[in-house]
Amino acid sequence: MSSNPQHNPLRRSQQNRVIAGVCGGLGEFFGIRAFWFRLAFIIAFIPGGVPGLGLYLLLWLIIPGAHN
Repeated sequence: MSSNPQHNPLRRSQQNRVIAGVCGGLGEFFGIRAFWFRLAFIIAFIPGGVPGLGLYLLLWLIIPGAHN
């Protein structure tokens, strides 16, 4: 039995974006609200900024943009 589930590719979101669409894209990929990813990046940003900002910038570079 092989089913082909509907799977969204990991892409930066064009509709659900605040800065670059990273959190919106992660939310669409994992099927949860982008709010939770934004909250996680804000919490990671609190202890000096480097963990949250560095991870966000890395994901911005790695995750491709959405194709229209």
